Amino acid sequence: MEDKNIKNINTSQGMSQNLILENKEKLTITGARDVISFDDQLVIVDTDLGMLTIKGENLKVNKLSIDTGDVILEGEIYNLNYSKDHFDNKQSGIIGKLFK
Repeated sequence: MEDKNIKNINTSQGMSQNLILENKEKLTITGARDVISFDDQLVIVDTDLGMLTIKGENLKVNKLSIDTGDVILEGEIYNLNYSKDHFDNKQSGIIGKLFK
């Protein structure tokens, strides 16, 4: 049987985001705006709910559709983390955070 963890986040602002993690090897994200940075150990995704950092090994971005807001990552996924101020993020991108 395939192990799936489904996380649906709804906020009072009407935003919705789904994170679907399959066997710690495939992550599907909805509500993505952009992939800010990625390499084989770290991926940073700007989402409707803020910056999402994914850590692991052998990470690959297999799908990125800005039109639909979908991102699919594959690899060994160890950690998912939203930035502390993800609901207050008015400036997108790393540059906006540097000059905050």
